[in-house]
Amino acid sequence: MVRRLIAPLTVLLLSSLACSLGQVVIPISAPTAVSLTPVVSEGRCGDGVCDGPENAVSCPQDCGEDGTLASSGEGSHWVTNPTSGARLYVRVIQPQGWDKGPLPTLVLVPGGTGDSSDFLGPPDRVQSIADEGFTVVVFDADGRGHSEGEEDQNGYIHQDGLAEIVRFVATLPEVDEARIGLASWSYGVTMATGALARYPDLPVRFLIDWEGPANRDDTGGCGEDAVGHLQGHPCDDEGFWREREASVFALDLRVPYQRLQSEKDHAQPDTDHAVLMINNATAEEYGGHGKAPWTRLNDLEPNTVYAAGALPPMIPEGQDMQTDVLVVRCARELFSKP
Repeated sequence: MVRRLIAPLTVLLLSSLACSLGQVVIPISAPTAVSLTPVVSEGRCGDGVCDGPENAVSCPQDCGEDGTLASSGEGSHWVTNPTSGARLYVRVIQPQGWDKGPLPTLVLVPGGTGDSSDFLGPPDRVQSIADEGFTVVVFDADGRGHSEGEEDQNGYIHQDGLAEIVRFVATLPEVDEARIGLASWSYGVTMATGALARYPDLPVRFLIDWEGPANRDDTGGCGEDAVGHLQGHPCDDEGFWREREASVFALDLRVPYQRLQSEKDHAQPDTDHAVLMINNATAEEYGGHGKAPWTRLNDLEPNTVYAAGALPPMIPEGQDMQTDVLVVRCARELFSKP
């Protein structure tokens, strides 16, 4: 689903509105064409791309000295997943007119089994996010897009790869290592929460989650009327699901957690999973079950838990089509917090 972002002229509006999601109607500008097509290499040493049999010894012109990072065209890199050994494709985008200084950085985690093309495909989308003053990072997990390896359905291997990507981008000159945030779409929340819960030392300031499914009931079709792309996997396979239930990882989140949820979920028949995620992430001192220092559902009162039978209001239908706008707005607010 293509999400359109407001033009840079509306930056002041975004800043003044903070992360208010209630009844604000935001104008959407016409797209501008920006080419973000990844460089395709023919495997020749000296072509600026480290691929195929090339490595730091055989082709130092193209490959990084440590063998784990290589250029793949301007703004593109390879990062090795330490668990699988697979080389993962990473793309880094800056605002147009970037002055070469470090910027607050958003790492975008796609939904389902998506990859960087989810954000690079609509050519104005990721550039529009960057043009709001961010360095933006997109990537292909193991077995997806340009990356090596095998599909892991957002389990530990994918989480380990994301953690390594975060560590890598924190070293880039265009990244302010003290201001890195994750933003996940749909099932991407499982990869994001897993990486943050299992690696609490990652230099990540917050997680923004758009309508992420909570557990096997949502993603595996194990609950009544629930749907998900992992249907067909045994619901009693505890080893498999131990790696893939965001509501469990939420219990160990130690960063601020912002949940974005519309009245009608994009996949699930209800919004109960949004409340489960919030209640599990919210710290015990506020009545929750988790450790997060700050949580919020949409623009409601922070650090609030909800009863299953008394769901709070969600984002009105129609405004949920402006997901990128909401993510940018919330990121600005969260980056501004001490």
